[in-house]
Amino acid sequence: MPPRIEYLKVRNFRALRDVELKELTPLTVLLGPNGSGKSTVFDVFAFLAECFELGLRRAWDKRGRAKELKTRGGDGPVLIEIKYREPEYPLITYHLTVDERNNAPVVVEEWLQWKRGSHGRPFRFLDYREGEGKAVSGDQPDAEDKRVDTPLKSADLLAVNALGQFAEHPRVAALRDFITGWYVSYLSADSARGQPEAGPQERLTKSGDNLANVIQYLAESHEDHLNKIFDVLRHRVPRIEKVLADTMPDGRLLLQIKDAPFSNPVLARFASDGTLKILAYLVLLYDPAPPHFIGIEEPENFLHPRLLPELAEECRAAIERTQLLVTTHSPFFLNALKPKEVRVLWRDEQGYTQTQRAADLPGVCEFVEHGALLGHLWMEGQLGVGDPLVNQGAPTRPRAGRS
Repeated sequence: MPPRIEYLKVRNFRALRDVELKELTPLTVLLGPNGSGKSTVFDVFAFLAECFELGLRRAWDKRGRAKELKTRGGDGPVLIEIKYREPEYPLITYHLTVDERNNAPVVVEEWLQWKRGSHGRPFRFLDYREGEGKAVSGDQPDAEDKRVDTPLKSADLLAVNALGQFAEHPRVAALRDFITGWYVSYLSADSARGQPEAGPQERLTKSGDNLANVIQYLAESHEDHLNKIFDVLRHRVPRIEKVLADTMPDGRLLLQIKDAPFSNPVLARFASDGTLKILAYLVLLYDPAPPHFIGIEEPENFLHPRLLPELAEECRAAIERTQLLVTTHSPFFLNALKPKEVRVLWRDEQGYTQTQRAADLPGVCEFVEHGALLGHLWMEGQLGVGDPLVNQGAPTRPRAGRS
């Protein structure tokens, strides 16, 4: 079982003035009108991953610094807190607050804590402020263990990212590896049409522009996984026989898609957007060693509506090996989901994002128990949001009398 994020708290991050997502499920789907904050929640995970991969300063600058990143009218630093659970370990809380001074980001506070056993107070085994702090080493850090001062080079460095590179901090290293391994995707069919340099690559890039390289890798090292992808693809897109990644004389890879009725394959640049997108999603979900956390934004783009319930089922099958966060506007995708997996987002009168589980909306679970589908309930206005021309307010009680 991979590590699981069970909780997210965000403050002063654009429209997310004060948002909590509790009891996160292995498959969590964000639903709401345009501008409700779905993409902003998605970007919280991207921001945190980039802080570890690229550094806080680059991730901060990329988003326009405090002027664009911090909530308008809000006070205090940007706060991100996650609670996640590793197999056979207690729940761990990671807390990060960032502010800006002299146009540069500063880590105001960063700490890790857990509570071992059912009794006792939570214990912070890493605690840093502006580059100064202490950490406890060992696989099972405890309050009785010695805290060691380890100053960082500058106040914009993340302590978890720095100390997580040392073997004496295995729990810190585990969190660092967990976050740096996140895959928050912005898959593009146009990117997948490119002709990259030949050479196998184990994982898709965020845009999918190395799709041919990953197929080459699977063909050479995991043929069984590739055959499974082709089996599912043939079921989802009739007449597709297989996908080829051939090396051209100039050293580039040529991605081709073979239709069963024809002897010659079609070049990927002439394939439909939907075919390339579903292929990229299957390659991602059937990765032999998938990322522990995958974010997918609006998978319905370019896909036939009838493919979306099946894609949702592929996502659910994948959660045995990974955790997924999906944003969507599609009732067809929603129809394959459970109320506890869906978070409804909307903007309040002050313009700040609010959220609630679909399972907590009055009457929704009862409707579903009697055979209703979430997508249908949403389109009928039963979830209280979703129609930008009618209702931008909070979810309301579902109307009685639905057959």
